[in-house]
Amino acid sequence: MSLKIGIVGLPNVGKSTLFNALTKLSAPARNVPFTTIEPNVGVVPVPDDRLEVLRKLSDSAKIVPTTIEFVDIAGLVKDAHMGEGLGNKFLSHIREVDAIVHVVRFFENADIIHVNNTVNPESDAETINTELALADLATVQKLIQNAEKTAKGSGVEAKEATQKLAVLKRFESELSQGNPARNTALSEKEQELMQGVALLTIKPMMYVANVSEGQLRDYNSPHPNPLPHMGRGETTLPLSIQIEQEIAQLSEEEQKIFLAEYGLTETGLNRLIHAGYKLLGLVTFFTTGEDESRAWTIPNGSTAPRAAREIHSDIERGFIRAETVSYDDLIAANGYAAARAAGKVRDEGKNYIVKDGDIFNFKFSV
Repeated sequence: MSLKIGIVGLPNVGKSTLFNALTKLSAPARNVPFTTIEPNVGVVPVPDDRLEVLRKLSDSAKIVPTTIEFVDIAGLVKDAHMGEGLGNKFLSHIREVDAIVHVVRFFENADIIHVNNTVNPESDAETINTELALADLATVQKLIQNAEKTAKGSGVEAKEATQKLAVLKRFESELSQGNPARNTALSEKEQELMQGVALLTIKPMMYVANVSEGQLRDYNSPHPNPLPHMGRGETTLPLSIQIEQEIAQLSEEEQKIFLAEYGLTETGLNRLIHAGYKLLGLVTFFTTGEDESRAWTIPNGSTAPRAAREIHSDIERGFIRAETVSYDDLIAANGYAAARAAGKVRDEGKNYIVKDGDIFNFKFSV
């Protein structure tokens, strides 16, 4: 499945530098506002050590990781919802992604222009969050007007409009207070009703705190100073984006030495990719054999036939059963035959909910 994470923030906070480090591309990253106009897009593999283990176990010719698409979206400014700084165009780019990484500048550097001439992470984050909420509020208020007209009629459409209206007014209440729409708890039925409503603040979001080298050492020390409170429960990941760009140029061995100096076991980029994966609510299942060992992405809570669809729609349509073994059981048995002999390979039906690390061999008829 194709998944997109948009990288947003004020101008000059490090979005394009982060994007370049993530994707190994060279999007423009200069010390001027609005360097990025059209969004840059890059596909990033999700690091997963289990793939190499499976490759060795199955003697696979290759491994195929799952991927996430990152989108470098231009910097937003105050009053973006009113079109300031090409705001309407940039907001439309955010509507097209599945989740948001919000980059906030924490480092001080007089040589790098700050759009507000002062570094204030909480204020900067609030500027972006307010713009997204105001853009959504305008969208919701238009939808409320339309739903009110339809609700005055009769029949199925009027009934559905009445139900939508109740949810939209709850959104309006949250957004009017500057809160994101994702704060509004929705039932399964309400989620279905709102499926076509493209709100910016309903998307899952996390923060990247772009810190200096000194701040990074502090945040990774045994007794770190806490990060400022950035949002309402969202994850905040401290990264020195400049250092991450340097690490990305090193060999694997050099990276380990570099990271050890900061008390880290993996790059911040890998932690960000994994955090983004979690943010999207995804799990990984595997297929493995002589041709390839491959990771596949599906939403958490998916059934076995839904997993089969990722490989081919024909497998979902003709699904009979899923021959299943967990990654841990397969590795403990040191192979498929031994796992089967130990009773760890099982047949799962159409209602089976996929667990992260499941390895499948789908049985189907065309």
